[in-house]
Amino acid sequence: MVKSRPVFLELWRIRLPIPGVVSILHRVSGVLMVLAIPVFAALFAQALSSSAGFASAAALASSPTGQLALLLLGWSLLHHLLAGIRYLALDLGWGLERPSARKTAWATLYSALALTLIGAAVLR
Repeated sequence: MVKSRPVFLELWRIRLPIPGVVSILHRVSGVLMVLAIPVFAALFAQALSSSAGFASAAALASSPTGQLALLLLGWSLLHHLLAGIRYLALDLGWGLERPSARKTAWATLYSALALTLIGAAVLR
């Protein structure tokens, strides 16, 4: 039996269910946080090196690019945390039915976004 496989897979045409989107974003958020570790370690070392190093690290963190990066990492942390709690609940057998899985996936997306925006507004 010969099965034909697609030669060109158009990823942007695939419509994942919302739990699949949450799963992919959970992985992306984890990768973002891991990649941020050396950057923050270098900034922390620079800030501790001298008062000029602290001023340059503070200037970088308060720049628009730095603020956007911090906002993205804040979302990453919150989404990863909330999705992780959701996956723990799924592992315990809670919310495995399709309607409740969709509801908790949407709740994870909206909650992470809302908490990020609230945190940004409070810290501003």
